[in-house]
Amino acid sequence: MKAIVSVFAKDAKGITAYVTALLAEREINILDISQTLMQGYFAMIMLVDLADCPIPFDQLSQQLKEKGAERALDIHIQRQDIFEAMHRI
Repeated sequence: MKAIVSVFAKDAKGITAYVTALLAEREINILDISQTLMQGYFAMIMLVDLADCPIPFDQLSQQLKEKGAERALDIHIQRQDIFEAMHRI
């Protein structure tokens, strides 16, 4: 299964490294990544592959939120099919 991971925060050093390490620890492969800075705010969106992730999606989502909160990051994950359905015209 593929998913969309979004990360928002005030810009700080190491955000990309921290988030990608969280994903790697959970055997999640990053397929595509985009990030930008907007007036001191960091925004990143990733397309990831969850095929090898050993934990259930709901648990993964909760872990990412909790680990993000530890660093003042807003991390969300959403299944790709749901994301696409929500953004279809």
